Amino acid sequence: MTELPKRVHIVGICGVATSALAIAFHERGVKVTGSDKGFYPPVSTGLEKCGVKFYAGWHPEKMVEGGAPDIVVTGGVGTSPSNPEIIHAKEHSITLLSFAEALAKYVIRKNSIVTAGTWGKTTSSAMLSFILSEVGLNPSYFTGGLSMSHQTGKITDSKWSVVEGDEYQIAIYDRRPKFDLYSPTHLLLTSVSWDHADLYPTEKEYFAAFERLVEQVPASGIIVACADDEGVNKVIGKAKAKIITYGESPSGDFRLHSIEHTRNGLKFKIDHGGASYEIESPMLGRFNAENITGAFAVAVSIGIDPEKVIAAVKKFKGIKRRFEKRLDGEITVLDCHAPTPEKAASVLESVREVYDAKIIAVYDPNIGGRQRSSAATYDGAFKNADMVIIPRLTKLKVAENESGRNESNRPLEGEELAKIIGKTHVCVNYIESDEKTVTFLKSQTTKGDVIVFLGSHGFRGMIEETIKAVS
Repeated sequence: MTELPKRVHIVGICGVATSALAIAFHERGVKVTGSDKGFYPPVSTGLEKCGVKFYAGWHPEKMVEGGAPDIVVTGGVGTSPSNPEIIHAKEHSITLLSFAEALAKYVIRKNSIVTAGTWGKTTSSAMLSFILSEVGLNPSYFTGGLSMSHQTGKITDSKWSVVEGDEYQIAIYDRRPKFDLYSPTHLLLTSVSWDHADLYPTEKEYFAAFERLVEQVPASGIIVACADDEGVNKVIGKAKAKIITYGESPSGDFRLHSIEHTRNGLKFKIDHGGASYEIESPMLGRFNAENITGAFAVAVSIGIDPEKVIAAVKKFKGIKRRFEKRLDGEITVLDCHAPTPEKAASVLESVREVYDAKIIAVYDPNIGGRQRSSAATYDGAFKNADMVIIPRLTKLKVAENESGRNESNRPLEGEELAKIIGKTHVCVNYIESDEKTVTFLKSQTTKGDVIVFLGSHGFRGMIEETIKAVS
């Protein structure tokens, strides 16, 4: 294990990922400070609760108060080379690490479980770290979402680590995928479907990144792959490691079937090795049966007793913003991380399965979902919503060298996106004002209706205001 630094400063500390690393360092006795352009609950309150000190803005003089940090970690908005704190660190020879580099250096262990995929990786990695923690393996871990069952990140002396392998770029100045750095000995591959068109202009480039990840796993390792996913089957061809499959496919080594999906959660069965296991989970979303099966397959494959895995799964509540029920009254409000049309379609299909009611979808896509090349993927994506609302879209973080965009690569704006979705959906509204969006939602809902917020951003407090308005 790499010796921990005595003092760390994190530029861009208020991200879910960077705050988790901050708390993990803090719990190991490392002095942690941080900076960011803004602070919002629950991340900011989590940092405050742990006693991690942070401040608004970029102030090199504050960064070095009481002595210079041993390392400066950059994440999110803190990755720009023009950031004053980064410039100061370079000028004074302070070690600079991107978030992914810090994770690789201080969290990854000899037995490195990496979960990767276009979708499912956050829930799966959190569940796996929870399972390993419950059975006493005490892993180091990191998950890119806020778990509702345990803390989001931890640094331990265990021989095991579990991390979410993100295919997005390490930093503005380093376009390699983050998972290139995580040295997987065990890989859970949930899905591969072209995403992040801003970083991977072609499907071939996106798939190539996952092919390289598969090739990283040594022959002595294990790849647990979703047999139902066409993209996964395309990229595992060059694997050196043993491949274990899971899914609803009869050919899967771990086969899930008999799914019951209700407002109270999931019940289903997993067949493996001649035995059949009954699984219960409080999580919503039919797709989570697949996530659970993948995590179950990894855990059992590394030698954990299946009954202990089942007990841990039953206790695991899921991830904030992954099908999170924010209001469960006369009106239901769901908060779902679904920033692409494909993910939005999957969530809405699951919502429709358990709610026989009017469903209103509020959608704010990520940068990949706003590429003009993604327009065709919106065809029919919102068929399970009775109404779609496009609010004022979140301002995108664009690299400085991309400021001179031409019309062909200019991101879609809200009104344009509403028209694209409107080609295959009869009721789409673009509303520029947040206040008017909340008022409109209140006017359109009656007892039994469901409002689903779909996106990766925080909706600028609209979820909280909507809950107040319809309660």
